[in-house]
Amino acid sequence: MTIRLELKQITKKYPTVVANDKVNLTVMPGEIHAVLGENGAGKSTLMKIIYGVNKPDDGQVFWNGKEIRVASPAAARQLGIGMVFQHFSLFDTLTVAENIALGLPSDTRLDELERRIADTASQYGLELQPQRHVHTLSVGECQRVEIVRALLGKPQLLILDEPTSVLTPQAVEKLFETLRRLAADGCSILYISHKLDEIRALCHTCTVMRGGKVTGVCDPRQETEASLSRLMIGSEPPRITHRDSAPGKTMLEVRQLSLEKSHPFATALENIDFSVHAGEILGIAGVSGNGQQELLAALSGEDGRTEAQSILLDGQAIGKRSVSWRRAQGIAFVPEERLGRGAVPELTLAQNMLLSHQDGAVVKHGFIRFRAIHAMAADIIKRFNVKAGGPRAAASSLSGGNLQKYIIGREVTRNPKVLLVAQPTWGVDVGAAAQIRSELLALRDAGCAVLLISEELEELFQISDRLIVIAKGQVSPSINTADASLDLIGQWMSGLWSTTEAAHV
Repeated sequence: MTIRLELKQITKKYPTVVANDKVNLTVMPGEIHAVLGENGAGKSTLMKIIYGVNKPDDGQVFWNGKEIRVASPAAARQLGIGMVFQHFSLFDTLTVAENIALGLPSDTRLDELERRIADTASQYGLELQPQRHVHTLSVGECQRVEIVRALLGKPQLLILDEPTSVLTPQAVEKLFETLRRLAADGCSILYISHKLDEIRALCHTCTVMRGGKVTGVCDPRQETEASLSRLMIGSEPPRITHRDSAPGKTMLEVRQLSLEKSHPFATALENIDFSVHAGEILGIAGVSGNGQQELLAALSGEDGRTEAQSILLDGQAIGKRSVSWRRAQGIAFVPEERLGRGAVPELTLAQNMLLSHQDGAVVKHGFIRFRAIHAMAADIIKRFNVKAGGPRAAASSLSGGNLQKYIIGREVTRNPKVLLVAQPTWGVDVGAAAQIRSELLALRDAGCAVLLISEELEELFQISDRLIVIAKGQVSPSINTADASLDLIGQWMSGLWSTTEAAHV
């Protein structure tokens, strides 16, 4: 059988790091091949070389037995290579169909394409509306656009970079069925994920990378999660200790919060009621696109339409207060979108400190204290083990997981009264995920009220004290995490709850 893809001695260097160091990789037809490694191991760089985004400094690429040079993503697609990026390559002002049309011949009819998108999305259980503008989509919905766009090309090789990071467990299983069906039809799949259970359940082969080098190749079905973790980071991830604690006073309270749709494809919020106490983590579960974005915009102050009394901070009505005022009063915010909202790509890590740190320690009499922000950035890099070229490195130069660690660190070090955090471990390796969750627990233990929105049910059950579910713009009653079950939360994610049911759980 002819090898579908073969990489020989691929090397890619950047000024501060060797991203790929003489990497060898072989993928057979119909094989689901995992590439596993901690954040910054060089996985995404390698995939971009295969897809023609990056050019290798050295080495050879063979496609179906013939040496090739992939000049661009368009050339890769012509060969039959499709890719779903971890950071999406979508234009916010265009519709789903218009974004997908950009990679197709110029004579493609938009109405016909919309039908193909709808059919493909329905076939693979990835709900999409082709006419929606991308700026109205949640991260999870953008992920679906990327997956459908890749599948429309009927690829011989499909590269998936963290494809399930914002999908629900049900959607993940549906995607796995799709990938197994594609593999059975001869399509090769390169699968990048930090979720060890997924790799063991789905993949035939696993190539492990560390520090830009291949450190081993194994059959993940014959490995345990602990052994895969040791191959990836050299040790098992640290254990997370969740101790019960008595919550303090109510720090954040939402009362009968209702908001009309801000655009035709938004989710209206209806009579949202919940509270978060000092010294507790309240987890919010839900399928992407059910009002999480709208709720966070209201709580952070980005949506100024809220009634004053609908949001209370330590008993004070803040519904009409600005983002900057809320930050000054002790609210910290980690959005789900890293680049563009969590961090400005073109700015350095030190300069990105100013997005949330604007007190006298860094800004005095209107002047920025550059030494202070550099020192703070350096401390975060060290404390959170962020792989970066120092405080002067551009935010865009970091891998997704390392940028996430930096943003979390930037907000945690503010010692906030309330932390609003969305998808904190999206695309982060097991070691870094454990560290981030431990930091959130430490913040809780220090008296912070943490509101955690996550589509990782394991994460919610691991560190939340109480849980609520958001579905179609409404929230369920709260339930102590110790009294909840995956089945129950799964039912509630479909909107199937009642006050009576919750009271007797």
